[in-house]
Amino acid sequence: MPLAPAIQQSINTWLTPEYDAETQAAIRDMQASGQDDQLTDAFYRSLEFGTGGLRGIMGPGSNRMNRYTLGMATQGLCNYLIKSFPGQEIKVAIAHDSRNNSAEFAQIAAGIFSANGIVVYLFDGLRPTPELSFAIRELECQSGCVITASHNPKEYNGYKVYWNDGAQVVAPHDANIIAEVNKITSVGEVKFEADRSKIISVGENIDALYFARAKQLSIDPAAIQRQHDLKIVYTPIHGSGITLVPGLLREFGFTNVSVVAAQATPDGNFPTVQSPNPEEKSAMQLALNQAQAQDADIVLATDPDADRVGVGVKNDKGEWVLLNGNQTAALLTYYLLSARHRAGQTTPRDFIVYTIVTSEIIGDIARQHNVKSYQTLTGFKYIAGIIRELEGQETYIGGGEESYGFLIGDFVRDKDAVSACALIAEMAAVAKDQGRTLYQEMVQMYAHYGLYVEDLISLTKKGQRGAEEIQEMMAQLRANPPQTIAGLKVVEIRDYKTGRIHDLRTGLSTETGLESSNVLQFITEDGSKISARPSGTEPKIKFYFSVKQPLKSVVDFDLATGLAQEKIQAIIADMQLK
Repeated sequence: MPLAPAIQQSINTWLTPEYDAETQAAIRDMQASGQDDQLTDAFYRSLEFGTGGLRGIMGPGSNRMNRYTLGMATQGLCNYLIKSFPGQEIKVAIAHDSRNNSAEFAQIAAGIFSANGIVVYLFDGLRPTPELSFAIRELECQSGCVITASHNPKEYNGYKVYWNDGAQVVAPHDANIIAEVNKITSVGEVKFEADRSKIISVGENIDALYFARAKQLSIDPAAIQRQHDLKIVYTPIHGSGITLVPGLLREFGFTNVSVVAAQATPDGNFPTVQSPNPEEKSAMQLALNQAQAQDADIVLATDPDADRVGVGVKNDKGEWVLLNGNQTAALLTYYLLSARHRAGQTTPRDFIVYTIVTSEIIGDIARQHNVKSYQTLTGFKYIAGIIRELEGQETYIGGGEESYGFLIGDFVRDKDAVSACALIAEMAAVAKDQGRTLYQEMVQMYAHYGLYVEDLISLTKKGQRGAEEIQEMMAQLRANPPQTIAGLKVVEIRDYKTGRIHDLRTGLSTETGLESSNVLQFITEDGSKISARPSGTEPKIKFYFSVKQPLKSVVDFDLATGLAQEKIQAIIADMQLK
């Protein structure tokens, strides 16, 4: 069956002299071997420059991550920066992670910025995403980017764009940049010839500044001094965390940090894991094995660009278990607020932030500490937006989301697993100083504030048809919302796309107060919360489940957790998601 005319036309364009011989040869190989499905997926559309940038499978084609799609996106960003800052010297910072082609893509982006007359601060080697956010602020840049596909499989790479406050771009800049990128219709418009005089190498100087600021986050250095030999196992999962995490743990005063050797070397093939994602137990298994062998106190892990943190703890049965993102965010919030209170650091201006799909225990903890809390849409750019909006009026303490992201302090404006590792280690040291494990600290937290149990199902739908299926699922949920879920009556529907909250008991409709986002939430009569959200950067749709279970005592933790998990499984089965 012949390829669609539009796809064939796009392929023909990529076989012209504007594209290099290697790219053309790869396309012709695909044609010769009859890879029509792969050609269709590679050329059926242009890789979308979304609100956060680019992300896609690497390879030739308009729907792939390569020097040309990256180049057109960068040229569009250059055009927007020049329009936005007329008559000014424009500066950007660029970092990259350990993925295949990341260093090359960073050089290409630096060359295009410089060819457009923009000064570039280019990191001399791989660095975590949070350090890029920090560098933008520290070097007073107008923008910046990091080459990474976060925790995606090895076939992917991406390009995240930041604005002058160190946060990922938001309105109106996101839409305006997209418009400029869409105006680039030919790679001939991209200025690939670098002006090397405008590219400045940075590295250890920024590392030192970051360490100095991060060290100030420590609340109880005396406890660390007493527990300096806390046994910590750390894995960067072949990523950029190796450049900062061990060093910051030393700066905090920890002297017994053991790195997982098999995962210590940066490697874009991620040879020891299927996916370099600390959310997945398989990615954490080597670290857990090492912790078991060494009788460690805690396991810490970061994803390839070190913005997500994974945590392993030993339960009361001596088994190593992984905390999920909600548990880690709740524990960090609990520690930050309680430790600041003990240290006399609390002020009436303090606030924390969490997202609409993150555990509601975070809001409960804040309320009991008389600390303000704000909820945002999913994504750290929204948390950064609250920080920016309240800067100078209120004091940001910390904030997080269920997807293993947390930020302490405001000198970085994206999730920061580097500083999170240090504060989680401090939290474990403080607990040990008081005769408890971090696991026991978590159980005590839930016994005090109430047990919340969450789960997540992520459905991947690849290719053109997959994207259509995801849209069809959301359309069906809106057109025919469930009246009951697992025998529980649905009493409220929150549609963040329309910005309306519908109370099915009263018939009243109110506003969410947040900007439009393609998220649906169903609240049942017992307070359970089910959320449906298509990913903006990946071919996935995510379903989030949250239930609250009574917990009268720490001795009932396992029983109460099991009952909550049964309720979640009943919800999943009723919604036919498995």
